[in-house]
Amino acid sequence: MARDPAFVLRYLAEVEELAEDVLAARQQIVDLDVKRNRNREALRALQKDPEPDGKAMVCFGNMFIELPKGQTKEMLRKDQEHLDEEINNLRKELRLKVNRLFEAQGKAELKGFNLNPMTAEEMKLINRILEG
Repeated sequence: MARDPAFVLRYLAEVEELAEDVLAARQQIVDLDVKRNRNREALRALQKDPEPDGKAMVCFGNMFIELPKGQTKEMLRKDQEHLDEEINNLRKELRLKVNRLFEAQGKAELKGFNLNPMTAEEMKLINRILEG
């Protein structure tokens, strides 16, 4: 049973495009996670600083600006929250992209891939139940 070469070419191009979307989303998640870790390190360094008042040097692009430490901490916290939201959204989109890719390849949907982590509140309740 011979297939039309144009059909095969379209199919391969579609699968390749879907695979590139998956790889691009994964790389974007990794890049944002690296940025999130750098922010976390900076926040920790500011918290451990023996001089809580004063100013801190902050890098914006290719220039350094001296800002009050309280304002710097608040900026980093907001940036952390934003990065967390963006990473979570990308992970949700990645699940859909992987499912579309598997569907295009004729493979079965991944089992357990649509699981969501427990929230801190849910974990506290579980621990409370287990403790007694």
